[in-house]
Amino acid sequence: MKLELKDLNTPVPNTWCPGCGNFGILTAVKQAIVELVNEGFAEKRQFTLVSGIGCHAKIYDYININGFYSIHGRVLPTALGIKVSNPELIVLGFGGDGDTYAEGVAHFVHACRYNVDITMIAHNNQVFALTTGQATPTTERGFKGKSTPLGTFEQPLNPIALAIVSGATFVAREFALDVQHLKETVKAAVKHKGFAFIDVLQPCVSYHNMAEFVRTHAYRLEDVGHNPRDYSEALKKALEWDYEYKEDARIPLGIFYITERETYESVWPATRPFYKVRREPDIEKILAKHYVSP
Repeated sequence: MKLELKDLNTPVPNTWCPGCGNFGILTAVKQAIVELVNEGFAEKRQFTLVSGIGCHAKIYDYININGFYSIHGRVLPTALGIKVSNPELIVLGFGGDGDTYAEGVAHFVHACRYNVDITMIAHNNQVFALTTGQATPTTERGFKGKSTPLGTFEQPLNPIALAIVSGATFVAREFALDVQHLKETVKAAVKHKGFAFIDVLQPCVSYHNMAEFVRTHAYRLEDVGHNPRDYSEALKKALEWDYEYKEDARIPLGIFYITERETYESVWPATRPFYKVRREPDIEKILAKHYVSP
């Protein structure tokens, strides 16, 4: 029996703001799961979702697959633990830009370095939207929000460049409102063996709506013949846009970099499939060995 989109629905009311870019991510991910299952790549029961804290995290409530609602900044260590405990699972991590690039940035760097076989999707609206629009590490200079009424002055973090130089083996950027393109990239990321990272530009209609700017300044990497196997070219393209909103900005979308190397779980010392071992301890023997009579 084929999996249908409605099979991934849940009864939980959706509380995202009308027009939120998160709807595009939700739709693309659900479509990707359905197609991957129906193409025979995986079974629905293998998909596991981990989310953090923020508007993005509500995606946990809206997809009917196994999951774990993590805490702020801790999506990746939770996802890594799940993958190492049962490598047969397909682990999808979801984090906001504040969640992933602020409190969780150390975990992000090391997940790239470890090359753990999970897919990390960052909902990047460049603000802490759930707490009403404070600046995050990817917020552009000059942004005036609740925590920066005079405007930010720090240079934004470039997560694409950071992921590439930290060792991620699949690095992409997408636009939440281009659902079809995002879906295809999610599918490619899940199929990739290694740490796959997608930074999704996700308009926040309440506090940082950059939808029109992205539409008018973005282009697809495949349309200019970009070779994602070329590390130097990938890094050059990553540095092309600095997450600022300048009139001459060009925003590349698509897959920046792909390579292959050993995954974290494939070289983990405990290579024995311990999660399959049936444990039947002899309690009486253990007690007899360790029990000391008074």
